[in-house]
Amino acid sequence: MKLNEAQISKTLAQFRAQVLAEDHPAVAQFCEMFGHHTFFLDDRGLHVLELLEVPGMEAQEGEIVSLADWSDADFRKLTTHQPEPTGVVISLKEVQH
Repeated sequence: MKLNEAQISKTLAQFRAQVLAEDHPAVAQFCEMFGHHTFFLDDRGLHVLELLEVPGMEAQEGEIVSLADWSDADFRKLTTHQPEPTGVVISLKEVQH
């Protein structure tokens, strides 16, 4: 799923990664392979946030799912694998003041 700016900000505040820019050459290939998502890269590889949806409610949380691991020491080559939940849950709730 493509995330909005608020969801991206909340994710990056809780998960050390960088967002792969929409105009990055690899995004088109990743979209073909995995569907349209906001893609995150960290020192382990490529990830997406899958929202944990409750019917009739806006998603309050999502889980980081790993899609590919780095296969070289220079962080230039990714090896894809079956999507693997990482157990990292991101809170998307609005902060109450």
